[in-house]
Amino acid sequence: MSDELTLTVGGKVISGWTDVRVTRGIERIPGDFDIGLTELFPGELDEVVVTPGDACVVQIGGDTVVTGYIDRYIPSFDTYDHRIRVVGRGKCQDLVDCSAEWSNGQISGASALAVASKLAAPYGITASCNESGLRVIPQFNLMLGETPFEIIDRVSKYSSLLAYEETDGNLILARASTLQHATNLEEGQNVEGASVEYSADQRFQTYRAFLQAINTFKEGGDGGNLIATTTDSGVLRNRQKFIIAEAVAGYMDVAAQRAAWEMNRRNGRSVVVRVVVDSWRDGDGMLWAPNMLVSVYLPSLKLDRKTWLISEVTFRTDENGTHAELVIMSPDAFAVEPTALQYGFVDGSTLSTQ
Repeated sequence: MSDELTLTVGGKVISGWTDVRVTRGIERIPGDFDIGLTELFPGELDEVVVTPGDACVVQIGGDTVVTGYIDRYIPSFDTYDHRIRVVGRGKCQDLVDCSAEWSNGQISGASALAVASKLAAPYGITASCNESGLRVIPQFNLMLGETPFEIIDRVSKYSSLLAYEETDGNLILARASTLQHATNLEEGQNVEGASVEYSADQRFQTYRAFLQAINTFKEGGDGGNLIATTTDSGVLRNRQKFIIAEAVAGYMDVAAQRAAWEMNRRNGRSVVVRVVVDSWRDGDGMLWAPNMLVSVYLPSLKLDRKTWLISEVTFRTDENGTHAELVIMSPDAFAVEPTALQYGFVDGSTLSTQ
């Protein structure tokens, strides 16, 4: 299968790109690309007409990887050649860049999917979610100037969902996937290079959740303001993290959830694997994709066989050849923060418990 990258603009397909970088991820929205052409013969690039703002589709071997718009067109020349660069992002860029449109500025009685769908609709973007039983969002007001994605991110967290862009430019609300790539990533097989970042600087021995920053509960006895404690047995010296568990008056369980989330997420991010693979596709011909599980085995880096989640994928062609760069972490790294949408006194109906 040919994995040539093509850019379709205005019905015209442009190929022959000499350097390519396309990146997608579950913690970056939108997907983006930066591609370049160098003229081999005089006048060769005269037919390449690209205008910033044009709708475009980026494909690899017929598989779409980014659907969006041209952000920048950069022609240049020097004594030796003539070059062009084209930089663009997926359709969800409008959710990140623009201000939210909502008729009365108040959201009430809707799910995260319903809110995301309404905010995305003015930009020709649809939202989808395969999770059922989404929480009903209590009434809250939008702030003028907020972007659609700032609101979508907030209501998605409330429902324990990740929000990221699909290859067709539309929005996905999802949890960490249980789907797995057909091919393992193994040293000596398909891995050209790899690194593992083992870190301890963001881990703590004890996580304590407090109701508020100033203790006004002394009459409740020692520790009256302390409402949850979680301990990480993997941290051997005294390192404490204090958390203000905002908006939990009347529903203290969320404080324990928040402290546990803080510990698990930091532990999940204490090992970050970066792998350079010799192909843009796995053994079944599927492009490497974010939010997919993959088995990793890197004995030289003291990483035993583990099945972890792909956070980010970059497809790259340059002077070093063609390869895919993957960022991989434990699924715990993508647990969504338990949160409330309103500050002050709340009850159990306004808190995420997932």
